[in-house]
Amino acid sequence: MPATTVDPRYPIGQYEPQPFSIEKKVEWLADIKFLPLALESAITNLDEAQLQTPYREEGWTVHQLVHHVADSHINAYCRFKLALTEDNPTVKAYEEKEWAELNDVKKLPINISLTLLHALHARWYEALKYGKDDEWNNRTVVHSATKKTMRLWYLLGLYAWHGKHHVAHITTLREKKGW
Repeated sequence: MPATTVDPRYPIGQYEPQPFSIEKKVEWLADIKFLPLALESAITNLDEAQLQTPYREEGWTVHQLVHHVADSHINAYCRFKLALTEDNPTVKAYEEKEWAELNDVKKLPINISLTLLHALHARWYEALKYGKDDEWNNRTVVHSATKKTMRLWYLLGLYAWHGKHHVAHITTLREKKGW
């Protein structure tokens, strides 16, 4: 039987929206809560040369990836807070590739972003865990670039996936390199 080839851009596959369920909500909230620990575990004992290794050809380095998760999830946290407090707010897109090239990413160690993620995810989880079930499908945002309306439920799944997606980039690289 031939081996299946996994797209290195999507080691866990692409995000697939799921219908609302209490079980999925509990799972995704746990993904949000525990992402900082999973990311920290994925980079444990990597040296500077390993941190400067791209997770795939033409991809970000592990160092950039950790900072990207912090940047992305800061934006996500703000999007959720806006959705919970405003009626269908427009949320701003950001240039993630350009953010990954800024000096804070280039010059600061990843422990800065890991510390930020621990605090951010504690706040994010606390803000979301008390949400009413109807809010997940009734609260929405409009994305400034795509003009698409997105439900909080969609976003919860997307960001639960996003964290696992980037952790898998690192763990897949480690397996491939024998780290």
